[in-house]
Amino acid sequence: MADQVDYELIGDDFQAVVITLDPGEGVRAEPGSMMWLEDGVEMATSTGGGLMSGLKRMVGGEKFFITTFTNEGRARSKVGFAADYPGKILPVDLSMGSILCQRDAYLCSAQGIEVSVVFTRRLGAGFFGGEGFILQRLSGHGTAFIHAGGHIIERELQHGESLRVDTGCIVGFDESVDYDIKMIKGLKSKFFGGEGLFYAVLTGPGKCWIQTTPFSRFANRVLSAAGGNRGEKKRGGAISGVLGDIIGGD
Repeated sequence: MADQVDYELIGDDFQAVVITLDPGEGVRAEPGSMMWLEDGVEMATSTGGGLMSGLKRMVGGEKFFITTFTNEGRARSKVGFAADYPGKILPVDLSMGSILCQRDAYLCSAQGIEVSVVFTRRLGAGFFGGEGFILQRLSGHGTAFIHAGGHIIERELQHGESLRVDTGCIVGFDESVDYDIKMIKGLKSKFFGGEGLFYAVLTGPGKCWIQTTPFSRFANRVLSAAGGNRGEKKRGGAISGVLGDIIGGD
C-alpha cells in the first residue's frame, strides 16, 4: 500500500511544500530544509538505516544524516519545507516505479521512501554526464518531492523515442528510461556553440523532467557578472573614500 501524504505547494518561483501529518505519521527531509513546524511535530536526526546508509547518501551528494519529523500529538499538524535556491518542487508518486535524479534534487518524502546511490552503466555517461558516475535512486511506495531550478518541463518518451538534453538540465527520469552521453558533432559547435562538448541522450519509454535554470548555470552567470563589475566597484570605493575624507575634514 502506498504511503501517500497530504501536501500543498506554495509559491511560484520560490516554492515550498507544506505537508499535513496525521497523528503518528512521519516524513523525512534533507537537514536544513525545514521552514517551520506546528505543535505536536517532533524532529529526530539519524543516519536513516546505519552507517552505510549515511555514507551512501554522502556519496550521492546528500548529507550524512537525515531528519525525520513525526506528529506525536493528537491532532493533525503541518510542517513546511523549502530548498536553498529558487525553483520548483515536483511531487513524484513512486508507487508507479522508481526514478533516478540528479544528486542534489531530493528534498523530502514520505517516511517509507528509500534514497540510494546508482552508478551509471556507461563509461561515457560516468565521465561526462555532469553528475559523474553517481545518480540518486528514489524508490518505495509513496510520495517524494524533488527540487529543480527555474521551471520544470515534463516529457513522456515513447518506446525508442530519444531526447537530447543539456547534461545540467536533467532533473530526473523514470528508471525505465535509458541514459547515455553523446559528443556534439561539428568542430565549431563543440568549441563555439556555448553548450559544452557533450549532451545527454534519454531514450524511452518513460517520463523525464527537465529544469530550465540549473543552479550551476545560474551561479556561473552571477559570478561572471560580479567579476565584470569588479573594476567599477573599486572605482566607486575610491571615490567614496575621497568624499569621506573631504566631509570628515570639514
